[in-house]
Amino acid sequence: MSAAGPLTATDGTGLLLWVAVPYICLAVFVAGHVWRYRKDQFGWTSRTSQLLEHRWLRWGSPLFHLGAFAVIGGHVVGLAVPASWTGSMGISEHAYHTVAVALGTVAGAAMVAGLGMLSARRLLAPRIRTRTSHSDKVLFPLLAVTVALGIAATVVHNIAGGGYDYRSTVSVWFRGLFLLQPQPAAIADAPLLFQLHALSACLLFAVWPFTRLVHVWSAPVGYLRRPYLVYRRKAAPPVYGGHPADPARRGPAGPGAPR
Repeated sequence: MSAAGPLTATDGTGLLLWVAVPYICLAVFVAGHVWRYRKDQFGWTSRTSQLLEHRWLRWGSPLFHLGAFAVIGGHVVGLAVPASWTGSMGISEHAYHTVAVALGTVAGAAMVAGLGMLSARRLLAPRIRTRTSHSDKVLFPLLAVTVALGIAATVVHNIAGGGYDYRSTVSVWFRGLFLLQPQPAAIADAPLLFQLHALSACLLFAVWPFTRLVHVWSAPVGYLRRPYLVYRRKAAPPVYGGHPADPARRGPAGPGAPR
Protein backbone atom coordinates (compact mmCIF):
# COMPACT_ATOMS: atom_id res chain seq x y z
CA MET A 1 0.00 0.00 0.00
CA SER A 2 1.40 3.37 -0.94
CA ALA A 3 1.61 6.34 1.36
CA ALA A 4 -1.51 8.36 1.91
CA GLY A 5 -2.17 11.01 -0.69
CA PRO A 6 -2.10 14.73 0.15
CA LEU A 7 -5.88 15.02 -0.26
CA THR A 8 -6.75 13.03 2.86
CA ALA A 9 -10.16 12.32 4.30
CA THR A 10 -9.53 13.94 7.68
CA ASP A 11 -11.93 16.50 9.11
CA GLY A 12 -14.14 18.53 6.80
CA THR A 13 -11.72 18.63 3.87
CA GLY A 14 -12.13 14.95 3.13
CA LEU A 15 -15.91 15.14 3.45
CA LEU A 16 -15.95 18.08 1.07
CA LEU A 17 -13.71 16.50 -1.56
CA TRP A 18 -14.85 12.89 -1.45
CA VAL A 19 -18.51 13.18 -0.43
CA ALA A 20 -19.93 16.65 -1.09
CA VAL A 21 -18.20 17.33 -4.42
CA PRO A 22 -19.07 13.94 -6.00
CA TYR A 23 -22.73 14.17 -4.93
CA ILE A 24 -23.00 17.77 -6.16
CA CYS A 25 -21.51 16.78 -9.51
CA LEU A 26 -23.88 13.81 -9.82
CA ALA A 27 -26.86 16.03 -8.96
CA VAL A 28 -25.82 18.54 -11.62
CA PHE A 29 -25.32 15.64 -14.05
CA VAL A 30 -28.90 14.41 -13.58
CA ALA A 31 -30.65 17.79 -13.30
CA GLY A 32 -28.61 19.19 -16.17
CA HIS A 33 -29.71 16.41 -18.50
CA VAL A 34 -33.36 16.99 -17.60
CA TRP A 35 -33.00 20.73 -18.21
CA ARG A 36 -31.10 20.23 -21.46
CA TYR A 37 -33.66 17.80 -22.82
CA ARG A 38 -36.59 20.07 -21.97
CA LYS A 39 -34.97 23.29 -23.21
CA ASP A 40 -32.75 22.20 -26.06
CA GLN A 41 -33.97 19.01 -27.71
CA PHE A 42 -32.89 20.21 -31.15
CA GLY A 43 -29.34 20.72 -29.90
CA TRP A 44 -29.19 17.33 -28.18
CA THR A 45 -27.24 15.64 -30.94
CA SER A 46 -23.72 16.68 -31.87
CA ARG A 47 -23.53 19.26 -34.62
CA THR A 48 -21.58 18.01 -37.58
CA SER A 49 -18.77 20.01 -39.15
CA GLN A 50 -17.71 17.37 -41.64
CA LEU A 51 -18.43 19.62 -44.62
CA LEU A 52 -16.08 22.27 -43.24
CA GLU A 53 -13.09 19.98 -42.68
CA HIS A 54 -12.88 16.24 -43.12
CA ARG A 55 -9.24 15.13 -43.13
CA TRP A 56 -8.62 15.28 -39.38
CA LEU A 57 -12.15 14.12 -38.62
CA ARG A 58 -11.85 10.95 -40.70
CA TRP A 59 -9.17 9.51 -38.43
CA GLY A 60 -9.61 11.48 -35.22
CA SER A 61 -13.27 10.72 -34.62
CA PRO A 62 -13.09 6.88 -34.90
CA LEU A 63 -9.93 6.72 -32.80
CA PHE A 64 -11.38 8.91 -30.08
CA HIS A 65 -14.79 7.24 -29.90
CA LEU A 66 -13.52 3.66 -30.03
CA GLY A 67 -10.81 4.44 -27.50
CA ALA A 68 -13.30 6.24 -25.24
CA PHE A 69 -15.76 3.33 -25.29
CA ALA A 70 -12.97 0.91 -24.40
CA VAL A 71 -11.68 3.16 -21.60
CA ILE A 72 -15.19 3.59 -20.16
CA GLY A 73 -15.75 -0.16 -20.28
CA GLY A 74 -12.48 -0.75 -18.45
CA HIS A 75 -13.42 1.79 -15.79
CA VAL A 76 -16.82 0.16 -15.30
CA VAL A 77 -15.21 -3.23 -14.70
CA GLY A 78 -12.44 -1.85 -12.52
CA LEU A 79 -14.56 0.46 -10.37
CA ALA A 80 -17.99 -1.16 -10.25
CA VAL A 81 -17.05 -4.85 -10.15
CA PRO A 82 -15.50 -5.94 -6.83
CA ALA A 83 -12.31 -7.95 -6.89
CA SER A 84 -14.14 -10.82 -5.18
CA TRP A 85 -16.38 -11.20 -8.22
CA THR A 86 -13.54 -11.57 -10.69
CA GLY A 87 -11.77 -13.85 -8.21
CA SER A 88 -14.82 -16.10 -8.07
CA MET A 89 -14.57 -16.47 -11.84
CA GLY A 90 -11.03 -17.76 -11.52
CA ILE A 91 -9.32 -14.52 -12.55
CA SER A 92 -6.37 -13.75 -10.30
CA GLU A 93 -5.46 -10.17 -9.39
CA HIS A 94 -2.16 -10.47 -11.24
CA ALA A 95 -3.88 -11.65 -14.42
CA TYR A 96 -6.56 -8.98 -14.08
CA HIS A 97 -4.07 -6.14 -13.68
CA THR A 98 -1.86 -7.44 -16.50
CA VAL A 99 -4.76 -7.54 -18.95
CA ALA A 100 -6.21 -4.27 -17.65
CA VAL A 101 -2.93 -2.39 -18.06
CA ALA A 102 -2.29 -3.84 -21.53
CA LEU A 103 -5.76 -3.16 -22.91
CA GLY A 104 -5.98 0.16 -21.08
CA THR A 105 -2.72 1.29 -22.63
CA VAL A 106 -3.94 0.54 -26.15
CA ALA A 107 -7.34 2.13 -25.54
CA GLY A 108 -5.79 5.17 -23.87
CA ALA A 109 -3.33 5.63 -26.72
CA ALA A 110 -6.14 5.50 -29.28
CA MET A 111 -8.22 7.95 -27.26
CA VAL A 112 -5.31 10.37 -26.86
CA ALA A 113 -4.45 10.19 -30.55
CA GLY A 114 -8.06 10.83 -31.54
CA LEU A 115 -8.50 13.64 -29.03
CA GLY A 116 -5.26 15.21 -30.23
CA MET A 117 -6.45 15.14 -33.83
CA LEU A 118 -9.85 16.60 -32.95
CA SER A 119 -8.26 19.32 -30.83
CA ALA A 120 -5.72 20.16 -33.52
CA ARG A 121 -8.55 20.31 -36.04
CA ARG A 122 -10.33 22.95 -33.97
CA LEU A 123 -7.16 24.95 -33.44
CA LEU A 124 -5.68 24.78 -36.94
CA ALA A 125 -8.77 24.90 -39.17
CA PRO A 126 -9.99 28.54 -39.23
CA ARG A 127 -13.58 27.67 -40.14
CA ILE A 128 -13.79 25.09 -37.34
CA ARG A 129 -12.14 27.42 -34.83
CA THR A 130 -14.69 30.17 -35.42
CA ARG A 131 -17.56 27.70 -34.92
CA THR A 132 -16.20 26.34 -31.64
CA SER A 133 -18.73 27.04 -28.87
CA HIS A 134 -17.94 28.21 -25.35
CA SER A 135 -18.91 24.79 -23.99
CA ASP A 136 -16.35 23.13 -26.28
CA LYS A 137 -13.68 25.50 -25.02
CA VAL A 138 -14.37 24.16 -21.53
CA LEU A 139 -14.93 20.52 -22.50
CA PHE A 140 -11.81 19.84 -24.55
CA PRO A 141 -9.27 21.07 -21.92
CA LEU A 142 -11.12 19.32 -19.08
CA LEU A 143 -11.35 16.11 -21.07
CA ALA A 144 -7.67 16.33 -21.95
CA VAL A 145 -6.69 16.88 -18.30
CA THR A 146 -8.84 13.94 -17.15
CA VAL A 147 -7.34 11.61 -19.75
CA ALA A 148 -3.79 12.82 -19.07
CA LEU A 149 -4.15 12.26 -15.31
CA GLY A 150 -5.51 8.74 -15.86
CA ILE A 151 -2.65 7.82 -18.18
CA ALA A 152 -0.08 9.39 -15.85
CA ALA A 153 -1.42 7.41 -12.89
CA THR A 154 -1.22 4.17 -14.88
CA VAL A 155 2.28 4.84 -16.18
CA VAL A 156 3.76 6.07 -12.90
CA HIS A 157 2.23 3.51 -10.56
CA ASN A 158 1.42 0.42 -12.67
CA ILE A 159 3.97 0.43 -15.49
CA ALA A 160 7.05 2.23 -14.20
CA GLY A 161 6.24 1.62 -10.53
CA GLY A 162 5.65 -1.56 -8.61
CA GLY A 163 1.89 -1.59 -9.23
CA TYR A 164 -1.00 -0.13 -7.29
CA ASP A 165 -4.23 -1.91 -6.36
CA TYR A 166 -6.80 0.84 -6.90
CA ARG A 167 -9.61 -1.73 -6.53
CA SER A 168 -9.07 -1.77 -2.78
CA THR A 169 -9.21 2.01 -2.41
CA VAL A 170 -10.62 4.08 -5.27
CA SER A 171 -13.12 1.39 -6.29
CA VAL A 172 -14.41 1.04 -2.74
CA TRP A 173 -14.95 4.81 -2.53
CA PHE A 174 -16.66 4.86 -5.94
CA ARG A 175 -19.10 2.06 -5.15
CA GLY A 176 -19.87 3.58 -1.77
CA LEU A 177 -21.16 6.74 -3.42
CA PHE A 178 -23.78 4.85 -5.43
CA LEU A 179 -24.70 2.61 -2.52
CA LEU A 180 -25.31 5.75 -0.43
CA GLN A 181 -22.60 4.55 1.93
CA PRO A 182 -19.77 7.02 1.20
CA GLN A 183 -16.34 5.95 2.42
CA PRO A 184 -14.03 8.95 2.02
CA ALA A 185 -11.31 7.20 4.01
CA ALA A 186 -11.01 4.59 1.25
CA ILE A 187 -9.61 7.06 -1.26
CA ALA A 188 -7.50 8.93 1.32
CA ASP A 189 -4.70 6.36 0.89
CA ALA A 190 -4.69 6.64 -2.90
CA PRO A 191 -1.75 8.40 -4.60
CA LEU A 192 -2.23 12.02 -5.63
CA LEU A 193 -2.55 11.21 -9.37
CA PHE A 194 -5.48 8.88 -8.70
CA GLN A 195 -7.11 11.47 -6.45
CA LEU A 196 -6.75 14.23 -9.04
CA HIS A 197 -8.04 11.90 -11.74
CA ALA A 198 -11.12 11.15 -9.62
CA LEU A 199 -11.82 14.84 -8.98
CA SER A 200 -11.39 15.80 -12.63
CA ALA A 201 -13.77 12.99 -13.60
CA CYS A 202 -16.36 14.39 -11.16
CA LEU A 203 -16.05 17.83 -12.78
CA LEU A 204 -16.39 16.19 -16.21
CA PHE A 205 -19.68 14.63 -15.12
CA ALA A 206 -20.86 18.05 -13.90
CA VAL A 207 -20.28 19.77 -17.27
CA TRP A 208 -21.44 16.74 -19.29
CA PRO A 209 -25.10 17.79 -19.85
CA PHE A 210 -24.10 21.28 -21.02
CA THR A 211 -21.67 20.12 -23.71
CA ARG A 212 -21.67 17.98 -26.83
CA LEU A 213 -21.18 14.88 -24.66
CA VAL A 214 -24.97 14.56 -24.41
CA HIS A 215 -25.01 13.13 -27.91
CA VAL A 216 -23.82 9.78 -26.52
CA TRP A 217 -27.41 9.23 -25.34
CA SER A 218 -28.61 9.71 -28.93
CA ALA A 219 -26.66 6.85 -30.46
CA PRO A 220 -28.44 5.77 -33.65
CA VAL A 221 -29.18 2.25 -32.40
CA GLY A 222 -32.47 2.28 -34.31
CA TYR A 223 -30.58 2.31 -37.58
CA LEU A 224 -29.56 -1.30 -36.92
CA ARG A 225 -33.16 -2.49 -37.41
CA ARG A 226 -34.24 0.19 -39.85
CA PRO A 227 -35.21 -1.17 -43.30
CA TYR A 228 -32.98 -0.32 -46.20
CA LEU A 229 -33.83 2.71 -48.29
CA VAL A 230 -34.06 1.81 -51.97
CA TYR A 231 -33.02 4.51 -54.41
CA ARG A 232 -34.11 4.19 -58.05
CA ARG A 233 -32.86 6.20 -60.95
CA LYS A 234 -35.55 8.42 -62.40
CA ALA A 235 -36.38 7.47 -66.00
CA ALA A 236 -35.51 10.11 -68.59
CA PRO A 237 -38.65 11.79 -69.95
CA PRO A 238 -39.49 11.35 -73.67
CA VAL A 239 -38.43 14.10 -76.04
CA TYR A 240 -40.92 15.91 -78.29
CA GLY A 241 -39.52 18.12 -80.99
CA GLY A 242 -36.15 18.47 -79.31
CA HIS A 243 -37.68 19.36 -75.92
CA PRO A 244 -38.39 17.18 -72.88
CA ALA A 245 -41.93 16.04 -72.31
CA ASP A 246 -43.79 19.17 -71.30
CA PRO A 247 -47.56 19.56 -71.64
CA ALA A 248 -47.08 23.19 -72.58
CA ARG A 249 -44.86 22.25 -75.53
CA ARG A 250 -46.74 19.19 -76.80
CA GLY A 251 -49.56 21.04 -78.43
CA PRO A 252 -52.99 19.50 -79.01
CA ALA A 253 -53.31 15.78 -78.45
CA GLY A 254 -55.06 13.36 -80.83
CA PRO A 255 -54.44 11.45 -83.99
CA GLY A 256 -54.51 14.60 -86.12
CA ALA A 257 -52.14 16.57 -84.02
CA PRO A 258 -48.80 17.46 -85.63
CA ARG A 259 -45.79 15.52 -84.44
